[in-house]
Amino acid sequence: MNHTLDLSTLPWTLTGWSPWNWALNFSIELGMSLNPDVAPIPARVPGSVQQNLRDAGMLPDWTVQTNSRLCEWVENRHWHYETIIPAEWAAKPGRKVLVCDGLDSPGVLLVDGKEVGRFANSYVPHRFDLSDRLKERSKIQIIFTEQPRYLGQVGWTSKIKDFRTRFYFQWDWCPRLVQIGIWDSIRLEVAPAIESLGVWTDFDRAMSVGTVHVRGSFSTEVDQLEISVGDANCLFSPAAAISLQIPSVQPWQPNGHGNQPLYVVRIRALDKDGSAIEETTRTVGFRDIDWKPCRNAPAGADDWICSVNGKDVFLQGANWVPIRPFFADVTEADYRKRLTNYRDFGFNILRVWGGAVLEKEIFYQLCDEMGIFVWQELPFSSSGIDNWPPEDPPIIEETKTIFTSYIQRRQHHASLLLWCGGNELQGALDGGKSGIGKPIDLTHPMMLAMRDLSAQLDPTRRFLATSSTGPRFMADEKDFGKGLHHDVHGPWNQAGPLEAWYRYWENDDSLFRSETGMPGTQSADLIRAFALDHALPANKANAVWVHVSSWWFQWDDFVREGGDESNLDAFVDWSQKRQADAIGYAARKTKERFPGVGGFIVWMGHDCFPCPTNTSVFDVNGDPKPAAHALREVFVANLSLARPIE
Repeated sequence: MNHTLDLSTLPWTLTGWSPWNWALNFSIELGMSLNPDVAPIPARVPGSVQQNLRDAGMLPDWTVQTNSRLCEWVENRHWHYETIIPAEWAAKPGRKVLVCDGLDSPGVLLVDGKEVGRFANSYVPHRFDLSDRLKERSKIQIIFTEQPRYLGQVGWTSKIKDFRTRFYFQWDWCPRLVQIGIWDSIRLEVAPAIESLGVWTDFDRAMSVGTVHVRGSFSTEVDQLEISVGDANCLFSPAAAISLQIPSVQPWQPNGHGNQPLYVVRIRALDKDGSAIEETTRTVGFRDIDWKPCRNAPAGADDWICSVNGKDVFLQGANWVPIRPFFADVTEADYRKRLTNYRDFGFNILRVWGGAVLEKEIFYQLCDEMGIFVWQELPFSSSGIDNWPPEDPPIIEETKTIFTSYIQRRQHHASLLLWCGGNELQGALDGGKSGIGKPIDLTHPMMLAMRDLSAQLDPTRRFLATSSTGPRFMADEKDFGKGLHHDVHGPWNQAGPLEAWYRYWENDDSLFRSETGMPGTQSADLIRAFALDHALPANKANAVWVHVSSWWFQWDDFVREGGDESNLDAFVDWSQKRQADAIGYAARKTKERFPGVGGFIVWMGHDCFPCPTNTSVFDVNGDPKPAAHALREVFVANLSLARPIE
């Protein structure tokens, strides 16, 4: 049997260098030795450089006032992680492959001071064959080098060349905090027999029969595959198309509509003697998804009613962003708290937004267990100046590599509902590539290639070019009744009295709402902890508010309505009530139109940074704002499994 050895269990150190100074120290020819900028400190792996530095007392609390600016120097150093492979690991027979599931690239891998590989894509695992490199007490050295200058919210989507997570280069809800480090699992695979593996399912609800499909690539030592689910078991050739039927399975249901039974698929790679040389498992569920037209939908509109196991389900949820800018440091407990809240508040879908990342495996596992669908986007987002995705053939090819990896790693999850090419990718209404108003479609070369890849590798799931899908990016009140509003984004705010907001939602004719919101402050205690003695005034004259909340000022409306300008608690109460009233009304009026509309997804679910105000309905600690309670009143209505809030 093969062995998988977890490098996170080893002691690591972290060292900081002026760019490339470390390279001189590993150059025998030059024979020079330079001192690092940051001497070696103990490091947690997985973990971000920034959190390791903060733990060592070398960075301030970046969540306070404008302290995040004091952390930006970290991007301008090279960071050197190092550990030593135990002698007994190196002595194990067979090929040895170092697998890094998440590296915030770019960088270099060294073994005993000699380069063995480079990496330059944060979205895919990196594999390095170390079979001829490891000896007793070999040093593994992972060095992160230059970071892209800027990939943040405003720019040119068509010019994106670096596959790095964009939001932490600055977004309207996150200051610039560019994560560097080993952000996901890292392991040494000894004598691996399974090179890649994809597992997905079908469900025949009339017969209660589930089908497990397996596709993969395997080493030459593999003669047969043994696939088993419970009592169902069969042997297959590794070169064959593999499908195993499972009788009498129970369907996986979304939150509020039933239970979430899950089944373990066991896959054993056997040699010609029938001995197991590698074994792995995937946990799956069986459900039947069909998409149907909304009632009275205009001709040619996409289908937006999600039918699950024969029952039409209103999709109600939130847009998901990473829990923290430094998501390398997020724990299972952090995920569990937030997802439990989403479940208990009646949410049944989370849209994993395209400016972020493929979430860690634990996120999808918990969504499986809690009945929360996942709308998973590829790593592309609008940029304001230009929102058109790249058309360069090399970028399309690299994106195919990313998407292939996404599919193989996550397609077994029952919670995974659909794939999407990215967030708010669009051009002008006249068809031009610049401007806004008309979402791209599957004629775009990038999305055409991704659609074809999805159909090949994950044939049971829907693929969308972008969100919103059009034909209009947003729903304009003056165009209600014209059949122009299918899946739309916005609005996200309302200046002045809310009567105009109420009128808008009373007359809405959209077929799906995949992003909409209303700002509301955090609690007064959180604002005081963030802003310290600069909590008021909450306007553009306050640099602390501008730092991360410059899109969502409500101070003028508060003052205009007679609010006490010296009372933070009064402002917070006013703002949170306004958000709860507005977003609760929008959700209720939308859900009342079902099945004339397919769903309502709020922007955004939770904060990943303590913004004084934002459109989030859960705060940075994952606790509900009044707006979350307003949504719960709508979302749990008529749900048979609504859970009480403790």
